Amino acid sequence: MAEITFTRDERDIICRKIQLYMREELEQEVGQFDAGFLLDFFAEEIGPYFYNRGLYDAQAILESRLENIAEAIYEIEKPTQFVR
Repeated sequence: MAEITFTRDERDIICRKIQLYMREELEQEVGQFDAGFLLDFFAEEIGPYFYNRGLYDAQAILESRLENIAEAIYEIEKPTQFVR
């Protein structure tokens, strides 16, 4: 898996969200620099779990759609003497 990276704008937004959460929920002031370190930790240590969950969810959707396509093809199949 490739390293999880964010654009500068994404990083800034995420860091602000971390700061806001820390201040409002934990009553802790965290600077932009520390929020960046926390983001790096989450991206490296916890990010793969979210990434993998996204892959599993995408795979489930794809399998469901492929099943629907297979059923649709079966429905339009013309009868013949050949049986699969």
